[in-house]
Amino acid sequence: MYPITLDQLTVFLTVAEQGSFSAAARSLRRAQSAVSYAIANLERLLEVELFDRAGRTPRLTDAGRSLLADARTVVSQVELLSARAKGIAGGIEPELALVVDMMFPTSILTLALRAFLEEFPTVSLRLYTEGLGAVSQHVLTGTCSLGISGPMLTSSPKLARVPLLQIQMRTVVASTHPLATHDAPIGTADLRDQIQIVLTDRSPLTAGVDAGVLANRTWRVADLHTKHALLVEGFGWGNMPLHLVAEDLQAGRLRSIHPVEFGEEFTMPISLLYRASTPPGVAGGWLRDTLLALCGDFHERASSLVE
Repeated sequence: MYPITLDQLTVFLTVAEQGSFSAAARSLRRAQSAVSYAIANLERLLEVELFDRAGRTPRLTDAGRSLLADARTVVSQVELLSARAKGIAGGIEPELALVVDMMFPTSILTLALRAFLEEFPTVSLRLYTEGLGAVSQHVLTGTCSLGISGPMLTSSPKLARVPLLQIQMRTVVASTHPLATHDAPIGTADLRDQIQIVLTDRSPLTAGVDAGVLANRTWRVADLHTKHALLVEGFGWGNMPLHLVAEDLQAGRLRSIHPVEFGEEFTMPISLLYRASTPPGVAGGWLRDTLLALCGDFHERASSLVE
């Protein structure tokens, strides 16, 4: 038994799409007899009739309709295989693994990834969301080739850094929280007696290293969504990216407070990380440059969110 060929499946799809053997022949620039021959051979190999030829134009049989989606899948996968192989031969990575700090604006990330998909449709993507030292750890261990990281609590000569942007931060409490009545800068002594909501560092790389933790009592959470919810409900105070709390501040659900330790306004530097010994490939380098371009005006736009 001869194997089914990609050409036979392509002819099958073309006849189904064009509605007739003659139209398919014109589309494929072949003789109509060649199209009929390919379909007849495919039917023989599949042992089913794909088209009912009783009328003026061929119509898909029930079997033909059932197998049409399978044929499309096979042809699509072969085309994808060919495109990926060409990309790899041209130096394009078959897969890109990216780890992103949860503080990084999702709006920038989705814009970058949409452009990435259009530019590199055959490159697979693995996306991780982490915080604190876990971003650096993913890059150092080789799990990810690129990382978008906040401040590095420990330095490593194995990591190269490219500054992306400064994220504006705010120290916030619920409008019902005792600290919400403080208009003047708040001393550390006043903050120590209140619960501080902080992120848990899940990385052994920086385990036990606290940054910006002032309170004697802390509630530690694993993600910003939970932290935000606890802050809005008045469980404590904490630092949040301005772009994530701007609406809450405008609506009065949260209020900014001003710890002397941080100043009235402060920022968090965000950088792109990669292993110094393994710089980004074609796709990774393109994504790096796109992120740099998109981050260019974010600081200015964020500063106008809350005045």
